[in-house]
Amino acid sequence: MTRRMAAAAFLALAMGTIDRPLMAHHSFAAEYDKNKPITITGAVSRIEWANPHVYFYLDVTASSRPGTWAIEGGAPNTLYRAGWRKDSLKIGDIVTVHGYLARDGAKLANMSRVVLADGREVLGGQQDGGPSAPKPPGQ
Repeated sequence: MTRRMAAAAFLALAMGTIDRPLMAHHSFAAEYDKNKPITITGAVSRIEWANPHVYFYLDVTASSRPGTWAIEGGAPNTLYRAGWRKDSLKIGDIVTVHGYLARDGAKLANMSRVVLADGREVLGGQQDGGPSAPKPPGQ
């Protein structure tokens, strides 16, 4: 009986550890409004290339809502498969982001695609109804 209880306790602990990162992760629909598409252009001021999502920040001037915008993308490995590299964005680059506005109206957007400074268009890797497996540009 003791072995069974120990095995059950171990299994419960292991399952709780496995589920924990999934519970902490937010969904697209919880934070962003698919009915509020947005296109903004600005200069990249900061880049955070890390799990679980890549963020970069745009200084937007030519807009009805100027200021610094936070742009959320997919996970680094998803963006890599979509054609992104760590050096795809550089501080000062002017980029255009097509995405979806945060539900709370904050200067936060979830990118669906981005036109980079060199003219390449890459997918954002998010769950915005786009393809589940983004393809690199040109394919």
